[in-house]
Amino acid sequence: MKISLGELSRYGIESELGSDLDDGVRAALSHYRGKIEAGRQPLLPPRSLEGRAPAGGETVIDVSVDPETETALTREARAQGVDVDRLAAHSVLVYLAEFDFLSSPAAAV
Repeated sequence: MKISLGELSRYGIESELGSDLDDGVRAALSHYRGKIEAGRQPLLPPRSLEGRAPAGGETVIDVSVDPETETALTREARAQGVDVDRLAAHSVLVYLAEFDFLSSPAAAV
C-alpha cells in the first residue's frame, strides 16, 4: 500500500516511534483498523483537504500490510468516500495525536 506522508507525519513517527517509517505506519493502520472493528467511529479525514494537491515535502512509502487491514481500510475508505491512500495517511495523524495525548502528563490525571 502506497502512502504519502507529510512532513508532520514523518517527523511524528520518527520522533515518537523510531526511525522505521514502515513499522510506524503499520502500527497506525492496525490501530485504525482496531477502531473500525470495535465499532468505534474513527475521526474522519477533513473534507477541507479534498482534491488538494500535496503541499510538498511528502515522503511516499510502499508499506506491506496484512490483507485484513487492507480490506478493512478499503471498505472504510469507500464508506467515507475517500481514497484508501488518503484514509491511510489520515490514520497516521490520528494515531500520532492519540499517542501524544495518552503519553502526556495531563492524560494521567
